[in-house]
Amino acid sequence: MDFAQPLRRGQLLKRYKRFLADVRFDTGEETVAHVPNPGAMLGLSAPGSTVWLSHNPSPTRKLSYTLEIVEADGGLVGVNTMHPNRLAAEALKAGAIPELTGYDKVRAEVAYGEKSRVDFLLDAEGRPRCWLEIKNVHLRRSDGLAEFPDCVAARSARHLQELSAQVAAGDRAVVLFIVQRMDCDRFTPAADLDPGFARAFTEAQQSGVEFLAYGCSVTLQRITVNGRLTIT
Repeated sequence: MDFAQPLRRGQLLKRYKRFLADVRFDTGEETVAHVPNPGAMLGLSAPGSTVWLSHNPSPTRKLSYTLEIVEADGGLVGVNTMHPNRLAAEALKAGAIPELTGYDKVRAEVAYGEKSRVDFLLDAEGRPRCWLEIKNVHLRRSDGLAEFPDCVAARSARHLQELSAQVAAGDRAVVLFIVQRMDCDRFTPAADLDPGFARAFTEAQQSGVEFLAYGCSVTLQRITVNGRLTIT
């Protein structure tokens, strides 16, 4: 996934109301940016952090700048939760996720469960359908270990229950965690931050739902899926 225009560097002054951030550019100019991330962004929202913003001056947008990347732990971390679905779609098309190859039809946003939509439904003649849910990950609290979620994620726990029902019906169900950082080689549910999700994770795993975690190469020009992480 390439950024359409060069990102602009600034300093995070504060994040507030979850989806807003005050940023001061290197020129001294200040702006209010959209933060496309409903999570807590633990370790990624400290005032003074170096951040990188994309710019879209469309007259239909209330805020023309979007927070894309935060410099943290000596590297770049993607924080835009709108990107993982696009990253997954590109990786599926390129065959970059071996566990999900062999499907010739890919549909996005397919209704299932109770008022839910799965991110992708993969189909191929002679194979069970594969219901694929994508989750964004950016939390790292210890060396090499990515975690999800970074706050209570009741909706995500419900998704796991609904995917378990698809497996019970004879289909395949997979959850793919897209880790938008380069300093992790392992993944685990953050049980202390959301015990409910951790329980749902274990129950879904026992019911036959498959879990995959893939890291990303994150640069100021592009983000790409680039390697599988061990799930612990």
